[in-house]
Amino acid sequence: MLYTSTRDNSLKVTSAEAVTSGISKEGGLFVPCEVPEADLDFINSMVNDSYKQRAKKILSLYLTDFTPDEVSSFVEGAYADGKFSSEDIAPVVNLHDNVNILELWKGPTCAFKDMALQLLPHLLTGAAKKTLDNKEIVILVATSGDTGKAALEGFCDVEKTKILVFYPNNGVSPMQKLQMCTQSGDNVGVCAINGNFDDAQTGVKTIFTDRKIKEKFEEHSLVFSSANSINWGRLVPQIVYYFSAYCDLIKQGRIRLGDKINIVVPTGNFGNILAANYAKNMGLPVARLICASNKNNILTDFITTGVYDKNRDFYTTISPSMDILISSNLERLLFSLYNNDDKAVRDIFASLKETGKYKVTDEVLNKIKCVYSCGCCDDVQTEETIRDTYNKYNYLSDTHTAVAIKVCEDYIASTGDKTPVVIASTASPYKFSHSVLEALKNGNIESDNEFDMVHELEEYTGIKAPEQLSGLKNKKVRFDSVCEKDPDSMRKVVFDMLGI
Repeated sequence: MLYTSTRDNSLKVTSAEAVTSGISKEGGLFVPCEVPEADLDFINSMVNDSYKQRAKKILSLYLTDFTPDEVSSFVEGAYADGKFSSEDIAPVVNLHDNVNILELWKGPTCAFKDMALQLLPHLLTGAAKKTLDNKEIVILVATSGDTGKAALEGFCDVEKTKILVFYPNNGVSPMQKLQMCTQSGDNVGVCAINGNFDDAQTGVKTIFTDRKIKEKFEEHSLVFSSANSINWGRLVPQIVYYFSAYCDLIKQGRIRLGDKINIVVPTGNFGNILAANYAKNMGLPVARLICASNKNNILTDFITTGVYDKNRDFYTTISPSMDILISSNLERLLFSLYNNDDKAVRDIFASLKETGKYKVTDEVLNKIKCVYSCGCCDDVQTEETIRDTYNKYNYLSDTHTAVAIKVCEDYIASTGDKTPVVIASTASPYKFSHSVLEALKNGNIESDNEFDMVHELEEYTGIKAPEQLSGLKNKKVRFDSVCEKDPDSMRKVVFDMLGI
């Protein structure tokens, strides 16, 4: 299978080239030239498989320039015994009636990003052997919280790689910040920026496409790649867990083969729900994809009106991983909806850069509405949902999952749709102890110390915090640098880390 760029459809590369490059030279994102088919017989063949077996089958459809043994080694390394706290890797639990939760946070950093970022280092190093001629890979990451730690953990001390993470100084939870700033490893770096996630993401993309930087890297036998979901190697593992959830629902007797499901995803960058879109296009029986936004509801507005307008207030919320106004993965969807018209995509993003907004055609908007529903909720509603979900169903959710639960409830109430639902749960509630505890106890928190709150939440719910979070209490902070949000300042941080 070959891949092309959303901004140059004449380009054709292998999956290994797409993964090592991260982003196309003209700034486009790599997408498969065709979507492989996964019919009901194929799905049925995975019902009794383990998660690892399912992953090997799905990934092999996309990574065709790798041998079955290579794909198998990537998967076995990523999801090795002991790395995930659940044997199912990504278990599906019933919340109530037809509503089910896909728990994607059983990995080493307690966030859904582990599902891909435990695999990406294996895939990237395998791809590098095919494409890079012994160059050292520099991984640049912009994070709104979870990607940063998951990438740091995945690439920690991986041979011939260095990784540098930028995060918004006041835009992640205390636990997320601690996870990143205490990271071990000789090849890792972490730096806060005085800005938001969009600033970090824009800075990283600018550095990626800077010709002078590439020339300097060439002098030192270095090459950029990315661990953000702009990298196809980050996105493709996410397709797997939607197929896996469907198979698990069959095993649990909640659906029969061929029954349609709805999928609800809390998202700001659109990557996680885009993976579900790919699964649907492959043949997974999906009726609706429901996009859940927090108060930064730019995606809700876009799906409703066809207008993407980032000229709006930016809100810092209790679901910080969704505090995003530039949804980079939306570019991949638009490329598909415009029938792979790279000029249309270039025009759209030129408009976004120049005016801060763009509008899709009525035809494209109708295509979106045939598949997508949407909704949003603010912090007050998020807190109410955390409290109500715990009191009604004895289920403890984090702030992002609560957004999805609320939007799901609103969708069912407004449509009467009884289709079985899978809600993507993206993080452990203990990554956001303050917000979750405040929601449960109506603000009556005994202490504002992060680890006191972890203990208080354990006492209140009887649910033990993951050791990899509670154990941060005794870890030393290694990284406390802060830089300005402009690309020049971020570039200096990169060069200083590399010593060039």
